[in-house]
Amino acid sequence: MRSSGRNNRDSGRGDHRGAGGGTPRPKAGGKRDDKQRSGRPRPEERRYDVGGSGGTGGSSDRKDERGGATSGGPKSGSPKSGGSRGAAARGGAKGGPRTGAASKGSRPGAKGGPQRGRGQAPARPREYDAQVEERNRARHDKPQVKTPKTFGDQEGERLQKVLARAGMGSRRACEELIDQARVEVNGQIVMEQGVRVDPEKDEIKVDGLTVATQSYLFFALNKPAGVVSTMEDPDGRQCLGDYVTNRETRLFHVGRLDTETEGIILLTNHGELAHRLTHPRYGVKKTYLAAIQGPLPRDLGKQLKDGIQLEDGYARADHFRVVENTGKNYLVEVTLHEGRKHIVRRMLSEAGFPVDKLVRTSFGPIALGDQKSGWLRRMTNTEVGMLMREVEL
Repeated sequence: MRSSGRNNRDSGRGDHRGAGGGTPRPKAGGKRDDKQRSGRPRPEERRYDVGGSGGTGGSSDRKDERGGATSGGPKSGSPKSGGSRGAAARGGAKGGPRTGAASKGSRPGAKGGPQRGRGQAPARPREYDAQVEERNRARHDKPQVKTPKTFGDQEGERLQKVLARAGMGSRRACEELIDQARVEVNGQIVMEQGVRVDPEKDEIKVDGLTVATQSYLFFALNKPAGVVSTMEDPDGRQCLGDYVTNRETRLFHVGRLDTETEGIILLTNHGELAHRLTHPRYGVKKTYLAAIQGPLPRDLGKQLKDGIQLEDGYARADHFRVVENTGKNYLVEVTLHEGRKHIVRRMLSEAGFPVDKLVRTSFGPIALGDQKSGWLRRMTNTEVGMLMREVEL
């Protein structure tokens, strides 16, 4: 009796499940439905964009299939979606591209349409690039507008700045020169800081020596023997221009030296200074060392100072002395202010003592010193001031 009742209850349960329309369990060897297994629509339900490229079609299809899920709706393959066609329709309406040849998504660049590949910028028309380039050129080619000076601005430069640029030391050192009353501008001693000057017009002196504040260059060269005293030589011989290449401004030599004569020669671009240094009116003295053969008479110096008759007139030495004597070899020093051609050689030769070797050791206050042959050096500001004082500049 009990066993029959249990069977009746089990059979009732089975009937109840069958009557309720429940989904029966699949058999062991059966296949599940494709949509329930993969969650993807069947091939006949897939949508393809019209006009899309072959490389991006697969990825856009997958995005369209997930369109409903990403925008908030259920997945297209779930039982709750009410069918894959409805889900695809909702996905296309909310976020996916429209299909069909007349849809907006088929136009490139439209909203929701097929996009360009990653890393590819949209192409700009050439007319637009030309307009951009024209605007940039117009912006940079505008003439500079010189704004007027404000009320507090002053003309000129500070004196200590001009002195520092001229090589007199640092700005602090130049300020100390001003405090020590050693600087004068246009003949008046400067007693206070901050004075403004015009380097091109004002005359500035330190300790009585003119400061070369303009853009002038002054060099001293120890000319070797065999170098022609010209800046350029048409015959291709070695000349002074070979030692002053790559200079910003054109330089010229002050006076000349014979081809076989060595020694100091000045190079500058200051025309007035060069003219006065070579003019006989200012009498700038030059000193030479000459190697001659003796014995020498005692009155040779007196003869040279009194004057030696030459083809072009008398030539007189300002100073004469014997520097060294070794047997018959004599080294004598001759100083004179004339600048005629071969003047020292002709004077000694006329006196009976031909010159074996000649070196110019000084030009005015500028001495050759221990400067090596063929070396070019820039003159100091003190030396330039001494030269200017020599010729009253």
